[in-house]
Amino acid sequence: MRRPDPVEPFHAIALSRLARQLEGEGRSIIHMEFGQPSTGAPAAAIARAQHVLATDPGSYWESEPLKARIAQLYATRHGVAVRPERIILTCGASPALVLALNAAFRAGDVVAMARPGYVAYRNTVRALGMQPLEIACGADSRFQITAAHIAALDPAPAGLIIASPANPTGTIIAADELAAIAAVCAARGIRIVSDEIYHGLSFVGPVASALEFAPGALVVNSFSKYFSMVGWRLGWLVAPEDLLDAARARMGNLFLTAPTLSQHAGLVAMDCVDELEGHIARYAANRQLMLDALPAMGLNRIAPPDGAFYIWADVAHLAEDSAALAEQLLRDTGVACAPGFDFDPVGGHRFLRFSFAVSTPLIIEAIARMTPWFQARR
Repeated sequence: MRRPDPVEPFHAIALSRLARQLEGEGRSIIHMEFGQPSTGAPAAAIARAQHVLATDPGSYWESEPLKARIAQLYATRHGVAVRPERIILTCGASPALVLALNAAFRAGDVVAMARPGYVAYRNTVRALGMQPLEIACGADSRFQITAAHIAALDPAPAGLIIASPANPTGTIIAADELAAIAAVCAARGIRIVSDEIYHGLSFVGPVASALEFAPGALVVNSFSKYFSMVGWRLGWLVAPEDLLDAARARMGNLFLTAPTLSQHAGLVAMDCVDELEGHIARYAANRQLMLDALPAMGLNRIAPPDGAFYIWADVAHLAEDSAALAEQLLRDTGVACAPGFDFDPVGGHRFLRFSFAVSTPLIIEAIARMTPWFQARR
């Protein structure tokens, strides 16, 4: 008899499916349910891809120039020297997370993470036969895991997943706290996996990398968010020296190589700074519009959206079931958001997550639709 599957579905997909259905019926829908840029890849990257499509048949390939350029990013942004050989190009951040977990841990190992947190953390850990240990993190710690949380765990877990900026909250771990987390993990023999997919998307200044304080950390990143290349499925893993061979072996066997076309485009995208920073300016404007409008909606308890492009809002005063509230909001106003259950299976029924990665005119329209709707329920 087949054992029960411990991997749960992404429940927000059901709400997005309803949004698409309503859209197909002619309804005007504003998609704030998923965290993806509404912009495409930089123009120069697209031009490079078009040239490659016309001239290169493609092959199994790992771009040495792209790895060197990513290594340069760590040097300039974080002051960390990373050998290009330590960078493994992947088919997005999700395979990079699989490589990191499978190379560093074994079946049965306990891997700690913050709750709320990205749904795929606990489900990927479970799928690989490991045990997720979700640490409840509330407003008192800005919904982020702390060194004190890790020091209090008994026994110590084998691993820790951190994310800064985080999904769904947008909160950032301050550099001094990240240093303290790294020190506790080093003392207790806990390996860090740092999801840095939202690096570059900060509204409060520079964001530290785990590599600044934990040279043995495994770092996951992607071209999907800052570089606005969601559909290109290109990411990377920075593997520590002692796990590099193991991670490379897994990449070759499980995924072979990252998409060739995306590697060509990604290299060009990394130097499209002006265009990419223009996206950040738009996110910053959208964020401010949301922060200015939320009090009038009665949504006063939110996580500080330091980075990424999310608002994590407490709606317990309005409903006991945020999934039902999100569905009613969608049906009544055409604004789609994500219920909190995916990100926090214990307390997520009290929260909604709004992505402000859409265009600014759509943010303005969403606010106009939502404000009277929420006011009527206060």
